[in-house]
Amino acid sequence: MRERELYVAGGCFWGTQAYLEKLPGVLATQVGYANSAVDDPTYEDVCTGDTGAAECVRVRYDSDVIGLSLLVEAFLRTIDPTSLNRQGNDCGTQYRSGIYWTDDDDAFIVRSILAEMRYRSGADIVVEAEPLGNFWPAERYHQDYLKKNPGGYCHVDLSDVGRFISEHASEFGRINRVVKLEPPRKRSGESGDPSISC
Repeated sequence: MRERELYVAGGCFWGTQAYLEKLPGVLATQVGYANSAVDDPTYEDVCTGDTGAAECVRVRYDSDVIGLSLLVEAFLRTIDPTSLNRQGNDCGTQYRSGIYWTDDDDAFIVRSILAEMRYRSGADIVVEAEPLGNFWPAERYHQDYLKKNPGGYCHVDLSDVGRFISEHASEFGRINRVVKLEPPRKRSGESGDPSISC
């Protein structure tokens, strides 16, 4: 097994996490805030738009099972790559789309996929592609939100993950089960599960 990480932002992180964690080879997922200009931002901080952070999903995966290209392809099916700072009903810089890596070897693959998408579609692809600056885990109530709230808001078509797996069955290796990353710490003054959007 070869464990690797990738960070992806595609609007509200609830649906992105729920989709990606169903893929064979995805070992763990965690939602949080990427590339923030301030340390340890809260959800409320991020919603102001002043932090520069994007709602993001940290994905730990086994590259022997799901390669980087296939993982990126799956992620791109969950978003409109031509929509700037907006996915579904959510708009603002925190909902921008992005792919962020921690291994510089990933840069060429990610940028090549986006360039090919731009070439084939003829559209302006606005997905950020850059090294990860930082990542701060989101509050506990955001983690696995759609598992805990099956009727919760989701802009991602979760039924598509089965189709994606079927279409690419020959490209996957052995299947590993999904586990959670270390539980996020509870922030001081954090309440249970507020009824707010992501």
